[in-house]
Amino acid sequence: MKLTHDHEQIRDTLKRYIAEKINPHVDEWEAAEIFPAHQVFKGLGDLGLLGLTKPVEYGGMGLDYSYSMLMAETMGLVNCGAIPMAVGVQTDMCTPALARFGSDALKREFLAPAIAGDMVGCIGVSEPGAGSDVAGITSRARRDGDDYVITGQKMWITNSLQADWMCMLVNTGEGPMHKNKSLIIVPMRDGPNGHLTKGITVAQKIRKIGMNASDTGLIYFDEVRVPARNLIGQEGQGFIYQMQQFQEERLWAAANAITGLDVAIRETIAYTRQRQMFGSTLLDQQWVQFKLVELQTEVEALRALTWTACERYVAGEDVLQWASMAKLKAGRLTREVADTCLQFWGGMGFTWDNRVSRLYRDGRLGSIGGGADEVMMGIIAKTMGMAKRSAA
Repeated sequence: MKLTHDHEQIRDTLKRYIAEKINPHVDEWEAAEIFPAHQVFKGLGDLGLLGLTKPVEYGGMGLDYSYSMLMAETMGLVNCGAIPMAVGVQTDMCTPALARFGSDALKREFLAPAIAGDMVGCIGVSEPGAGSDVAGITSRARRDGDDYVITGQKMWITNSLQADWMCMLVNTGEGPMHKNKSLIIVPMRDGPNGHLTKGITVAQKIRKIGMNASDTGLIYFDEVRVPARNLIGQEGQGFIYQMQQFQEERLWAAANAITGLDVAIRETIAYTRQRQMFGSTLLDQQWVQFKLVELQTEVEALRALTWTACERYVAGEDVLQWASMAKLKAGRLTREVADTCLQFWGGMGFTWDNRVSRLYRDGRLGSIGGGADEVMMGIIAKTMGMAKRSAA
């Protein structure tokens, strides 16, 4: 896909912000296992980067999805995976359905502040017993007058310890599992940096093997009252809305992986070039050269697949198969690149504070989050006509 001057200007703006405001603090935030989301998001919001594809009337730029892809790819320059993921949740995971189907009032109350960086959002889909099996969620919202009353729990929720609101998938009916769900905006706090909404409990901050700077929570909801006007679109359409959000999430994940893979290979070349071994450098070994060549070729194949999927999406095509393929390839290739490069770093690769070992830890999530590899393959099998589609 050919990028325009406008694309390059946005890329340059984001590069400067990453270099000046994010990367100098990454090690500190990784050690603290949290980063100041409101501060970072406000800086991005002031630059107009949190609403590239969102409607102009709510503070966005109204651009096509290629600009989100460009941002995702450029965020790979951040020296960890956690902060790009947190930003991606804000821009491409918890806001697409709100922007597309939410009422004007709902968008002014929650979307506009998210675009400005004044509010942090999160997406509430996964539960302790339902991760990739989205249809199996058990959280419920019952109607009580002008409110929904929500009970349940959500787990693996990125940004949830700092979030001002959650785009939450809940069961609102008793019908077929693909037709009884709704997306509802749930205020997490009683104001900016305020107390948790009555009935919401952060049960646990989850410690992870990677993505350390990203706060991830287990959240309980006990009779939480939410105005019925916070429903996104139509009741019972939440599963469909969420599947549409997943397409953008998976395209974003694939694009975000690319630059980090480029960096890992480039830094491995630099390291092996100066690493002395048996009278020459490690990079002088032809097998090392050939393996790095193979990896870079695979990265370019991923780039072509991902941007072709983007081009089709911008053209209005259904890219369920393409997005699933790109996400599958990105997760698996990240594992291969990280593992191979770490091996070439030897003992230094097994230390904590280098980009390759961080990619090894952070990148492993790519084959799990947003739909596991096996789920992606199941989707692709259905789109290829090899597996039956659910009738539910």
